[in-house]
Parts: sequence; structure tokens; C-alpha cells
Amino acid sequence: MAGDSAPLSVPSAGVTLAVRRTGTRTGPTVVLVHGYPDNHHVWDKVVPLLDDLDVVTYDVRGAGASTAPADRDGYRVERLIDDLVAVLDAVRPDGGPVHLVGHDWGSVQLWAAVFAAGSDDRLRGRIASYVSISGPDLRLYGAFLRDAFSRRRFGVLAEQLAKSWYIAAFQVPLVPELVMRRATRSVRRVLVRSQGLDDAHWSGSLARDGANGVNLYRANAFHALRTPAPASTTVPVTLVVPLRDAFLSPALYEDLPRAVDYLQRREVDAGHWMPWTEPALVAEVVRERISSPDAARTAQ
Repeated sequence: MAGDSAPLSVPSAGVTLAVRRTGTRTGPTVVLVHGYPDNHHVWDKVVPLLDDLDVVTYDVRGAGASTAPADRDGYRVERLIDDLVAVLDAVRPDGGPVHLVGHDWGSVQLWAAVFAAGSDDRLRGRIASYVSISGPDLRLYGAFLRDAFSRRRFGVLAEQLAKSWYIAAFQVPLVPELVMRRATRSVRRVLVRSQGLDDAHWSGSLARDGANGVNLYRANAFHALRTPAPASTTVPVTLVVPLRDAFLSPALYEDLPRAVDYLQRREVDAGHWMPWTEPALVAEVVRERISSPDAARTAQ
């Protein structure tokens, strides 16, 4: 029988996270992590399709029903990894393995956790597999930009920089927050029209989620771009590449096989917000990854 979805309050590194658990307690545990400017509701169409699994979602710090850190440093990727550990400790106190699924900034932060799983004792042996949707590891993103420039691949470089214009815009003090809080309806309308969404996609906390979430970019973007690429990971990964992603170029992931020992790449005819626009496909990919032989070996 499916469990209820009442939120569980989980303390972590100066914030309290709102965690929800649905499905069975006997199936594999799957943790779904949302991106910007969403909260856990972005998974609302996916979760019912995984109801025979133990499904966990949570609002990341500063979003939804979770509290916000006191300063910008509280949005560093390191703190986001702390949050994941706190959630895993709460839902799997036995230390058992879980399957991770991330979208957008959820994917960005989970890449950091996946690459840390071999060295961070809190994560060692706890990540059975990972499905990444529309969110690169920031260090690999930086390496891509440097490589494209050094190899004079200016067309590829220009394409991605044009898609990433908002990263620079979010560095401007106060203005992004003001836009998100004072022009929420306009922001919502633009995203709905340009991304093929519907108005039900956005919860009532969009203004707060968007204003707080710009600090993810301010705290991490340029710092991570200067950081050396991470060591390789043995965590099995399925990389989902939406070919109509308005924010990320498929070329970003060209060198990923060097960093991931067990990698499946799946290109799909979809836009950026796949959890909302293509929930059945997302659920299918998650099930395929969970049932794959390499994920089963990792979960042992």
C-alpha cells in the first residue's frame, strides 16, 4: 500500500528540509531532486508512475516548504551535499543504497554527490545509480568551456554561452530577486509559453523559490568553473539529453565518458522541463536504470 506524502522535517546545516515519501517501503528507494526555480511539485506527474517504489522528494534549501540559509554561502554545493546526506539518513537510516534522479539544479548538485561518493564516507556505498536530466557537473561545464575556447570551437562555445545568458544576469545584485518577486506573473507567463508548460506547473511559492534560488548561481557558478574536473566515478549513470533544451547544448556532455565508468546516454526529442512535459518517459528511464545489471551490482 502506498505511504502518505505528509512532509517530514529534516534538519541540515542551518536549514530545515521538507521531505516527502510516497509509494511502498519495500521497493528500491528513489530520491528525486528538483531544480531552479522549481520545488518538489515538478515531480508531481512522475511520482504516481513510480508508486511501486519507495519514492522520496524534497524541497531544496530556500525552496518550497524548506527554510532558507542565512547567507549566500549557505547555497554552496557542499551544503547541498550535506542536505542529501541528511535526507538519506532520515529515509534510509540503515545506510542502504538509493537511486538518485536529478533535474536542472537538482542534477547539478547530484553530480557533485556522485563524484564525491568514492571519497566521502557519508556517501560511500549509498548511491546505487543516478539519472541526470538537464544539469551538468559545474566543474565539467567549466572544462567544456575552456576546451572549446582552446580548440577554437567558437561556434559550439557561442551556442552554449548564448543559452547560459541568465547565469551572468543572476550575478547582478538585487535585480533578479526584484524581478522574481514583483513580476512573478510575467515570469510565469514567459516560461509557460516558451517552454511548453502549463500554468499548473508553478506552485504558489514561485516568487520566493526564484528569488532565493538565484543564490545557487552566485555561490557556485564562477567558483566551480575555476575548479579542476573531478575524478571518475563508478556509480552507474543514465544521462538524459533533451535535444530541444533551451538552456543546455548536447555538446556539453561530449567528454563525460572519461569521467563515468558506466554511462548510458539517451537523447530524446524533448525540452528542458521533461519531468513535467514527459513524465512517462522519465519514469521509464528511471525504471530501466534501477533494473540494469550494473545498478544491481552497485546496490549489493
